[in-house]
Amino acid sequence: MSDVTSVVLNILEFLSYAFIFAIGIAVLWVVVIYFRDKTQTESTLRRNYPVVARFRYFFEHMGEFFRQYFFAQDREEMPFNRAERSWVYRAAKNVDSTVAFGSSRDLRPTGTVYFVNCPFPTLEQDAEDPSSVTVGPFARSPYTTASVFNISGMSYGAISVPAVRALSEGAKKAGIWINTGEGGLSPYHLESGADIVFQIGTGKFGVRKPEGGFDEDKLRTVARHDAVKMFEIKLSQGAKPGKGGILPGAKVTEDIAAIRGLEVGQDAISPNRHPEINNVGDLLDMIDYVRNVTGKPTGFKAVIGAYGFFESLCEEILKRGPESAPDFITIDSADGGTGAAPMSLIDNMGMPLRESLPLTVDMLKKYGLRDRVKICASGKMINPSEVAWAFCAGADFVNSARGFMFALGCIQALQCNKNTCPTGITTHDPKLQFGLDPASKSERVASYARNMKKEVGIIAHSCGVAEPRLLKRYHARIVLDNGRSVSMDDLYQEPTPVSAAE
Repeated sequence: MSDVTSVVLNILEFLSYAFIFAIGIAVLWVVVIYFRDKTQTESTLRRNYPVVARFRYFFEHMGEFFRQYFFAQDREEMPFNRAERSWVYRAAKNVDSTVAFGSSRDLRPTGTVYFVNCPFPTLEQDAEDPSSVTVGPFARSPYTTASVFNISGMSYGAISVPAVRALSEGAKKAGIWINTGEGGLSPYHLESGADIVFQIGTGKFGVRKPEGGFDEDKLRTVARHDAVKMFEIKLSQGAKPGKGGILPGAKVTEDIAAIRGLEVGQDAISPNRHPEINNVGDLLDMIDYVRNVTGKPTGFKAVIGAYGFFESLCEEILKRGPESAPDFITIDSADGGTGAAPMSLIDNMGMPLRESLPLTVDMLKKYGLRDRVKICASGKMINPSEVAWAFCAGADFVNSARGFMFALGCIQALQCNKNTCPTGITTHDPKLQFGLDPASKSERVASYARNMKKEVGIIAHSCGVAEPRLLKRYHARIVLDNGRSVSMDDLYQEPTPVSAAE
């Protein structure tokens, strides 16, 4: 064997050992990363999909540099675009929310809302915390709160145990309320001691008799919990007005079945409306019944559709007296979210909040009921701009479900109805729930709520008012189809009181 051949063989042998060593190091690295991902609690995806999930974050980061050449821009995705989700993620992680270079938001499309800055904005030392609002002056136990941004209805069943625990604990830390959704009151809602709004859906889960209708004993039992502050009768929700709740049987576990009064594996399909409510008089009767039995403020949630409904409701209240009015009304938007709904409804039914909220507020003003009835605005409001707009339009509170889902780690995988949610939020698969750590995620829920209040306050201060509830319609402008904008105050003018009209 020649010296050259020997050298070549030695080199090849060295390279083979080096290759094997490199493979060993790589395998060791993967093993270390696997166990680090599996044991950490900050990222649900890395916990559920160790190592592999890191590629998602890598490509997401690299997308910042390459998407301008190859991919959709930040504001083109639906139902929530990258820019909207990114703000929620940063707010939930309590990291820097500033952006560089300039806004990517197009201010030209018809309907775009922007706010008018004051030449002399509110100084930091003059800023105030949000003012308190009292709901239910005629209830035996009125509810007073200063919260501006709360957790909208998400039923236990539609979302998982860890998700409910994280939301409840986060609500307690942030001083906001959590709505149970129509799935009933679970032990996981009560663990933290957060303020709770109990929602009564058309199936009356948690407060119903087996044959249907209210079970007064169950209703009183729920009301005895100090944490339960209000009751909300659900007439309809934004994603599916005219259709009851849908919880696929795959999600009806033994625990959920016991709370809802169902059989394990049975589809939970609520009626498309309360059989007892046939007109506005029946609605007021049910509100009065629940309020008297529970002693707690009672209102209703609805998507606004037929204009005549709300005017008829106000006329009936005036006939009966202000004590008969709902203590609050939650107005949901036609673009609201859900775990499962027919596309025919989710795409086509109901009035968007941009139109229905100011119209509802004006109707209450027209009949002199605005101070009596508090307004909660709900539906696709996850960023400070939408929330600030709602206060300009006249809302007392803003509720969000999907915003808080993003705070929990939702990646908009659109698997809510399949029990395969990769982040453990809308699934009852223990393997997928494993990744969602309630203790860690509750901090993100609380941070999201706190940062929302902070940044809505920043908008208010720029408009020249001390806190969000002082925002008025003249602080916002809306772009018309001719490219010019008009003050929201001019677009929705103060209504003539009904007494003066008569």
